[in-house]
Amino acid sequence: MGPGGSQEAAFDLRASVPAGTYHVTCDGIIIGPVDVTFTLSWRRGPTDTSLAQWTTHWDPLPGGGYDAQAYEVDMAAPAIDWKAGDQLVFRYAAANTATAEAFIPNGDGRLAHGRIPSIALPQ
Repeated sequence: MGPGGSQEAAFDLRASVPAGTYHVTCDGIIIGPVDVTFTLSWRRGPTDTSLAQWTTHWDPLPGGGYDAQAYEVDMAAPAIDWKAGDQLVFRYAAANTATAEAFIPNGDGRLAHGRIPSIALPQ
């Protein structure tokens, strides 16, 4: 994802989620310097409610390698009072970069010396 771009993944919820800490793992392959804003949202119909949002800066690895850089964070968020059709949305957006595809979530897992992105919900 490059300058001004954003991507999201929506997951159908099956039950309410208590308030607490979401553990987000999102190792990335960094092609150019970039600031990435991550957002966790609760989607009900056409309305998104922000649960947590944060921004992280990355620089590429020295030598132009294509290995993933480790990233994980714990973010506090309020409870979700589930109804059928609700979704958890994970969104990321790039800023402050001139490089196309500056941030790529590591979909290659160990092949890129990293982990597949994942989110652990509060218990």
